[in-house]
Amino acid sequence: MSVTPGSPARRRVAVVGTGAIVSGSHLPALRAHSGRVELVAAVDVDQERLDAFREVAGDQVAGYTSVDAMLDAVRPDLVLIGTPPSLHREQTVAALKAGAWVLCEKPLTLSLAEYDQIAAAEEASGGYASVVFQHRYGSGAVHARELITSGELGAPLVAHCQTTWHRDAAYYAVPWRGKWASEGGGPTMGHGIHQYDLLLHLLGEWEEIRAMAARLVHDTESEDVSTALVRFRNGALATVVNSVLSPDEVSRIRIDCADATVELTHLYGHSNDSWAYTPAPHVASERATAWRTPATDVPSSHTAQLGALLDAYDTGTRPPGSGHDARATLEFAAALYKAAFTGRSVHAGEIGPGDPFYEAMHGEYPDWAPKEQA
Repeated sequence: MSVTPGSPARRRVAVVGTGAIVSGSHLPALRAHSGRVELVAAVDVDQERLDAFREVAGDQVAGYTSVDAMLDAVRPDLVLIGTPPSLHREQTVAALKAGAWVLCEKPLTLSLAEYDQIAAAEEASGGYASVVFQHRYGSGAVHARELITSGELGAPLVAHCQTTWHRDAAYYAVPWRGKWASEGGGPTMGHGIHQYDLLLHLLGEWEEIRAMAARLVHDTESEDVSTALVRFRNGALATVVNSVLSPDEVSRIRIDCADATVELTHLYGHSNDSWAYTPAPHVASERATAWRTPATDVPSSHTAQLGALLDAYDTGTRPPGSGHDARATLEFAAALYKAAFTGRSVHAGEIGPGDPFYEAMHGEYPDWAPKEQA
């Protein structure tokens, strides 16, 4: 039997996929919360990889090569999904129907249409599905959001969001990468989504986006670089860059407010030291001192996000990184692609049923849609 939200018992957890992200990030997170969770099952279609994971995870972890078989036998409280993106929707819906909550790697789905199928499954099951956006959960990000949303730093005016990474041809030799049907897009969906999710988390609702995308190096269906200009509802203007062509790799967010510049510089994860605050000339030093990052340093991580999800499970409330909150980030991706491929600005809320970019990120646009096989 599944544990009812609100019960103090340890949650029974299953992982789907036992590759690098599950072994390297989800398993340490589960161990960090061992007083609250128990890993009881793992699923992988690769028996050898599954066996290797179970040797590391422990003998108590039952192994399965089928998600449905695991759900029928185990009935876990929480399912962590770390499989290729094309499997996320089907596996998430199956877990919800089995009575579990879900924490799934990004992107949760390959389209807004698929996301709304998950929303319907949530409503029918009473469970929730969250997407892994771990950069929201570090103490530095929590602190920055409090300062910005409270108005302490003054009105947000100008922002820059940069994911400039490097991926070579060997990276794209993995069959599911670089293809719309299996990955959902290029760095806009698979890499930069973490940074602009955090930007949206800090600045709130966006209003309008204009964009460009290109295939400059890699022989892929999707883009290998995209750029965007964004107007936020609060009036702030931002640039967003998503690249896998950049030898000097960095992840950066900079927000210039009326009273201060806040800047985050890191690569794959941040701590308090990754954040910097620069006061405007008119700001008193005593006020600026209070902006410094908090004494407790919680790095951005799967561990931090899992803790927030378990807190929500304990109270039976919707967890962060789910529902409208997570959909807004996926809508931003769809709008960026639509703006880039059509050459016109896209406004929040305009992509819905009947719009080709609702069904797929490529929007069936002739220059970008997958070519039919002869």
